[in-house]
Amino acid sequence: MFNMTNYKLRAVIMALAGLALLFSCGCSVTPKPDPNIAYEAPRHKLEDTLKETVKYEVDVYDPLEGFNRRAYTFNYYFDKFLFLPIVKTYEFITPDYVEDRVSSFVDNVFEFNNFTNNLLQLKFKQTGITLARFVVNTTVGVAGLWDPATHWSMPRQSEDFGQTLGHYGVGNGPYLVLPIFGPSNLRDTTGLVTDSVAFSLAGPPAWVDDDTTTLVFNGVAAVDTRHRQDFRYYRTGSPFEYDMIRMLYTAKRKIEIAK
Repeated sequence: MFNMTNYKLRAVIMALAGLALLFSCGCSVTPKPDPNIAYEAPRHKLEDTLKETVKYEVDVYDPLEGFNRRAYTFNYYFDKFLFLPIVKTYEFITPDYVEDRVSSFVDNVFEFNNFTNNLLQLKFKQTGITLARFVVNTTVGVAGLWDPATHWSMPRQSEDFGQTLGHYGVGNGPYLVLPIFGPSNLRDTTGLVTDSVAFSLAGPPAWVDDDTTTLVFNGVAAVDTRHRQDFRYYRTGSPFEYDMIRMLYTAKRKIEIAK
């Protein structure tokens, strides 16, 4: 039963990823300069401002930039025409109080990833706090619907396998924009896959071992995660949004690994 759930999920994700790949390969149009327009020479040259010997924060290793930009555009359309309408419908029919309970429940289930990655990084204090949070929120918090642990000085100790790899010195690798999932890099993509496999094989889905329950939880978790993100594609007002997101994502992960 459980393997069948994973098979269905992988099939859906692969189908969407394939659609993204087709979109990425078929929609590239490179604008050409108009020969009838006399363009002025730039007042400042790039080499006068930037030095080759200096590594700037905006300098992110991105050898697959062409594909990544198209995946970014695909994610915009996926978000606008499919994902956000589902999220908005969820927000419309669900009271804020219930939404908070759902978020708390999802966070409690995913404490499994925090526990394993804190343990792998030998952060024993954080591992103990995470275990205590799970016990308190599962019992006193009624299956995680409430989060009394945070109010009892046991804050959430967020970790993932990408951070674990970074903790042991694994570099970012090339920057990647994953269809549907968004900004990442080779290290964090490896971490995402590892966390997903570990969660499925040894985490709460394995404890429950019910095809329908796992499928429903994954759907609810996906909607809840997007519900808690304020980011909207192409709403920054910047023509360099792709570059800005790439820089911010890389800087954010650097801070998360160093903490």
